[in-house]
Amino acid sequence: MNLPPLAAIRVFEAAARHGSFTNAAEELGMTQAAVSYQIKLLEERIGAPLFLRRPRQVTLTEVGARLSPAISEAFDLMRAAIAATRESADGILTITTIPTFAANWLVPRLGSFQLAHPSLAVRLQASRDIVDFARQDADVGIRSGAGRWPGVVAHKIFGADFAPMLSPELAASIGGVKTPADLLKLPIVDPGDPWWKVWFRTAGVSGPGLRGDPRSRFGDQHLEGKAVIAGQGVGILTPVFYEAELRSGQLIQPFDIVGNDNHFYWLVYPEARRNLPKVKAFRDWLLGQLEQKDSGRSPKAPPAATA
Repeated sequence: MNLPPLAAIRVFEAAARHGSFTNAAEELGMTQAAVSYQIKLLEERIGAPLFLRRPRQVTLTEVGARLSPAISEAFDLMRAAIAATRESADGILTITTIPTFAANWLVPRLGSFQLAHPSLAVRLQASRDIVDFARQDADVGIRSGAGRWPGVVAHKIFGADFAPMLSPELAASIGGVKTPADLLKLPIVDPGDPWWKVWFRTAGVSGPGLRGDPRSRFGDQHLEGKAVIAGQGVGILTPVFYEAELRSGQLIQPFDIVGNDNHFYWLVYPEARRNLPKVKAFRDWLLGQLEQKDSGRSPKAPPAATA
């Protein structure tokens, strides 16, 4: 047997709970006539009267009295399930992000966000694919590009600048890297990367012949960076992602010359979710991290995790 219309069941639940068509109509934002009509539809589907109609009063019939507790319990279960789902959704922040941004910038800083928002659990989805917010489960995203995506709000984070980097040992193997042309004496981790042409053109070197197999690709910059730190060759990397390695001396950036292909990293989220508390919390935190960096104040590092 097919269920009666949910609207009629909802009206019956309210009328039975209040013992009044008038009060049910007020709760549901309907007219009393509309309530009576929905009750009549339900009675026709069941084949028995559910209320005894008296002047200024309605009471449940025996059939209505048997039905009412089950219907009330069903609505209570639905309310509880929706509340639990909402609580779960409100308590989890799902971030879709480019792998290199996640590994080299976001993850080392996430501890401060979680300390500031202990009720929020963070779920990271690291992928180079552009997420469709209408179809996939994500609250905010980190994308690279020109910042023009329909239906989303985009906040510029920083430019996707790039410059050659290498290990000190590799540089020392040729007596040091003193001019951009010196890089051509060394193996290149990914000679097919189009950033190399842009950078050498900016540095004033035309038609460079790069050593290395152009078929060699690591796929993501953070993996290429691992190879560069290991001394396998010179990489073309984004300096902001390797600030710690440059400070520690694991990597050197021999020239201040940086290239840029007019791409930036962006924080994005759907316009409709702009005012969600968890989205606002993450947006304010991330933009605050950038303000601290621009003002020269280093954000406090979170305490180290213990096993």
